[in-house]
Amino acid sequence: MTAHPAPPSTRENDLDLPPAAIRLLREASIALSLDQAALAERLLDDALALAPEGAEIHRLSGIAALRRGNRPKAIGHLRHALAIRPDDAAINMSLGGALFEIGQSEAGLAYLQRACELSPRDATAWYNLGRALQISSRMEQACDALQRAVDVEPGYVKARNALATVLTNLGHTSAAVAMLRDTLRRQPDSADAWFALGNLKTEPFSDSDTAQLRELFHRPGTPDATRILLGFTLAKALEDQADYPAAFDVICEANALKRRHVYWDRKEERARVDAIADAFARPLPAHLDATLGKEVIFVVCLPRSGSTLTEQILASHPQVEGGDEIQVLPTILDEESKRRGLPFPRWVPAATAEDWRRMGEAYLERTRHWRRRRPRFTDKNVSNWAFVGAALAMLPGACVVNSRRDPLETCFACYRQLFATGVHFSYDLDDMVDYYAGYERLSDLWQRQFPRRYFDHSYEALQTDPEAQIRRLLDFCGLPFDDACLAYYQTPRTVLTISSAQVRQPLRRDTARSGRYGDRLDPLRARLRAAGMLPAGA
Repeated sequence: MTAHPAPPSTRENDLDLPPAAIRLLREASIALSLDQAALAERLLDDALALAPEGAEIHRLSGIAALRRGNRPKAIGHLRHALAIRPDDAAINMSLGGALFEIGQSEAGLAYLQRACELSPRDATAWYNLGRALQISSRMEQACDALQRAVDVEPGYVKARNALATVLTNLGHTSAAVAMLRDTLRRQPDSADAWFALGNLKTEPFSDSDTAQLRELFHRPGTPDATRILLGFTLAKALEDQADYPAAFDVICEANALKRRHVYWDRKEERARVDAIADAFARPLPAHLDATLGKEVIFVVCLPRSGSTLTEQILASHPQVEGGDEIQVLPTILDEESKRRGLPFPRWVPAATAEDWRRMGEAYLERTRHWRRRRPRFTDKNVSNWAFVGAALAMLPGACVVNSRRDPLETCFACYRQLFATGVHFSYDLDDMVDYYAGYERLSDLWQRQFPRRYFDHSYEALQTDPEAQIRRLLDFCGLPFDDACLAYYQTPRTVLTISSAQVRQPLRRDTARSGRYGDRLDPLRARLRAAGMLPAGA
């Protein structure tokens, strides 16, 4: 999460350490800068033997332990360092970042804020605070902190890129574009800034942008991670120039490179879908309270299927809060699996009506935040399409909107997108089709099992007749029609997904891209037909 500064070899307050301890501290600092955390730990242990109350030794020991995944040890060292030197900004910053990373977000934010108070001219302190606030979805505060980081250090590219993302989330797309363009004027080879600009989806690239991206992408010696960012961005630029054959070639190259760096197994995913389908094929226990969860609207989907638009429409209604990609449902299922010592869904046949109600009440308790202003809210986690059976067993009063798009467009849209985390199935078209088939299979099951609680919301139907489709959507959710849902793009709210800039614009009818690529997509069409997801003539 945080970007700890490069550890100093010694600091003024540590000059009274024994010379041997200072030497070990310097060597450990160099080891940490080279990502040699195990070596650093050994050196720091030796230093602590010579100077057990050396605050900087404890701080660096905490950072080394954190990098090695030993969070309790890291916290212990950092707390010890803070006890010795409570007004040290670097120690407060390190402890705050460590606490935030282990889930103690409020305590972590307090220490990060304290670091900024102690060292207001430290851009890294403001950046770390801003990133923590961003991750906590406190976007206005994150914007202020990141702006402070940029004000202190105008050339701080990480802070500038993070600020651009937050501005986009808040709906200030023009300011985000200006920030990224200025960053690229300062650092023309910043792959992160180029990618962020392309990922807005709404900012076209020029001929000169495309030439620059092409040169960067093909530059010898460029690390894979950088080439991946540049490849997806260059493909978008080539699309803007209507050079679709070249764009497709670059998309394929970038995806192949990314696929080498992620793990995905089709057989494992098929087995998961089979197990869920089997577990929920039989009737569940009768609900103890059929209205439990009436506040919840689950928006289930695959990525790039129009789900952010669906949520934006619903969140424009005065009775609905947009919750975005809430992690609560999969977390509760994971916790139940640990409690029973069985993975989901193997424990489903043994779950009683009381078990499901207990989990449903836990879900509602953890999502109270989204009902503070409005009585209902959306949960748009992209993994929830597989958990609909569990969601409606827990919350029988909830409704589920399945936001779906044409299979060819969905698969290709995912293939064209570099995702921040997860979605490892999207970097190979065979994997993508297989994943889509699992989604389709469970979608059909949920439609049969819960016909009154499950609604297929078609992106193409929305494009064809927006008002009629929005009326159907609201009617299914038990919401009266409201004109604000038609003017969803005017709704001021924070949107955290890739589509945050796109949903600030009126509905477009020209978003289908497959036709522009012609026969390059014939293999994908054939795979989808073979899987029964496209008609023979499509």
